[in-house]
Amino acid sequence: MFVIRLIMLSVVLALAGCGSAEWVHPNKGQENFVTDYNACESAAYNDPKMQGGVKLQIQQYIDRCLAKKGWELRETTR
Repeated sequence: MFVIRLIMLSVVLALAGCGSAEWVHPNKGQENFVTDYNACESAAYNDPKMQGGVKLQIQQYIDRCLAKKGWELRETTR
Protein backbone atom coordinates (compact mmCIF):
# COMPACT_ATOMS: atom_id res chain seq x y z
CA MET A 1 0.00 0.00 0.00
CA PHE A 2 2.83 2.40 0.90
CA VAL A 3 4.61 1.73 -2.38
CA ILE A 4 1.47 2.44 -4.38
CA ARG A 5 1.02 5.77 -2.59
CA LEU A 6 4.68 6.56 -3.19
CA ILE A 7 4.38 5.88 -6.91
CA MET A 8 1.17 7.88 -7.13
CA LEU A 9 2.85 10.81 -5.37
CA SER A 10 5.78 10.62 -7.80
CA VAL A 11 3.47 10.66 -10.82
CA VAL A 12 1.31 13.48 -9.47
CA LEU A 13 4.33 15.63 -8.71
CA ALA A 14 5.83 14.94 -12.12
CA LEU A 15 2.59 15.85 -13.88
CA ALA A 16 1.84 18.87 -11.73
CA GLY A 17 5.26 20.39 -12.16
CA CYS A 18 4.60 22.90 -9.42
CA GLY A 19 5.29 20.74 -6.38
CA SER A 20 8.67 20.03 -4.96
CA ALA A 21 9.72 16.83 -3.20
CA GLU A 22 12.89 15.19 -2.00
CA TRP A 23 13.94 11.74 -0.87
CA VAL A 24 14.75 11.51 2.84
CA HIS A 25 16.01 8.64 4.99
CA PRO A 26 15.72 8.40 8.77
CA ASN A 27 19.28 7.05 9.22
CA LYS A 28 21.20 8.26 6.17
CA GLY A 29 22.22 11.67 4.92
CA GLN A 30 21.63 13.07 1.45
CA GLU A 31 25.18 12.09 0.48
CA ASN A 32 24.07 8.44 0.60
CA PHE A 33 21.13 9.05 -1.72
CA VAL A 34 23.26 9.15 -4.87
CA THR A 35 24.88 5.81 -4.00
CA ASP A 36 21.52 4.15 -3.33
CA TYR A 37 19.91 5.75 -6.40
CA ASN A 38 22.72 4.55 -8.66
CA ALA A 39 22.44 1.02 -7.23
CA CYS A 40 18.69 1.01 -7.84
CA GLU A 41 19.08 2.43 -11.34
CA SER A 42 21.68 -0.20 -12.19
CA ALA A 43 19.39 -2.94 -10.84
CA ALA A 44 16.53 -1.60 -12.97
CA TYR A 45 18.54 -1.71 -16.18
CA ASN A 46 19.97 -5.15 -15.36
CA ASP A 47 16.57 -6.69 -14.56
CA PRO A 48 15.47 -8.83 -17.53
CA LYS A 49 11.86 -7.77 -16.96
CA MET A 50 12.84 -4.13 -17.54
CA GLN A 51 14.66 -4.69 -20.84
CA GLY A 52 13.09 -2.32 -23.32
CA GLY A 53 11.08 -0.80 -20.50
CA VAL A 54 9.29 2.48 -20.77
CA LYS A 55 10.97 5.33 -18.91
CA LEU A 56 8.05 5.62 -16.46
CA GLN A 57 8.28 1.89 -15.63
CA ILE A 58 12.00 2.16 -15.00
CA GLN A 59 11.47 5.20 -12.74
CA GLN A 60 8.78 3.32 -10.82
CA TYR A 61 11.21 0.40 -10.38
CA ILE A 62 13.83 2.82 -9.01
CA ASP A 63 11.27 4.45 -6.70
CA ARG A 64 10.24 1.05 -5.29
CA CYS A 65 13.90 0.10 -4.82
CA LEU A 66 14.63 3.32 -2.92
CA ALA A 67 11.57 2.75 -0.73
CA LYS A 68 12.85 -0.75 0.09
CA LYS A 69 16.15 0.83 1.15
CA GLY A 70 14.23 3.06 3.59
CA TRP A 71 14.02 6.28 1.56
CA GLU A 72 10.76 8.24 1.61
CA LEU A 73 9.62 10.84 -0.89
CA ARG A 74 8.44 13.89 1.04
CA GLU A 75 7.03 17.14 -0.18
CA THR A 76 9.25 20.07 0.69
CA THR A 77 7.88 23.20 2.26
CA ARG A 78 8.89 26.66 1.18
